Amino acid sequence: MSAPDTVRERVHDWDDPMATAAGAVGVDGITFLRRIAAGEIPAPPIARTLGMDVESVEEGRVVFSLVPSEFHYNPIGSVHGGVYATLLDSAAGCAVHSMLPAGARYTSLDLTVKFLRALGRDTGKVTCEGTVIHMGGRTALAEARLFDGAGRLCAYASSSCLIVRAAS
Repeated sequence: MSAPDTVRERVHDWDDPMATAAGAVGVDGITFLRRIAAGEIPAPPIARTLGMDVESVEEGRVVFSLVPSEFHYNPIGSVHGGVYATLLDSAAGCAVHSMLPAGARYTSLDLTVKFLRALGRDTGKVTCEGTVIHMGGRTALAEARLFDGAGRLCAYASSSCLIVRAAS
């Protein structure tokens, strides 16, 4: 436990989210995500806020990473479930996005999360892998798995996404 007079402070910045969204115009999903991963398009504010990074992008598979920190904690001293859910939702959704043609978009319809292992500041870097299970014309199904540095499964999620295609 820290002394009561210990000050913890975190300052962060982010880029205009509309600049990120503009980077998606006219390109397919995998190109857009690879440009974010390469730093050619700014990361979305949620990624900067939580400290998420894109590790890899392939067709139908995206991997994020994060180093759990105290600012991710819930009132009982471990990483908040919302941080898990955000990582899992991002990985699953971006896996779907990686398979979309130019002009198509997606939105999550649901997210079912199973928490299996606690994360904390001593966990070290975690990775979250999203994979497309089924890609239909109007909906997609994806799953995501969150692993600690030792390769242990910490959380699992399934997500269905609505696909909105550009009018022809």
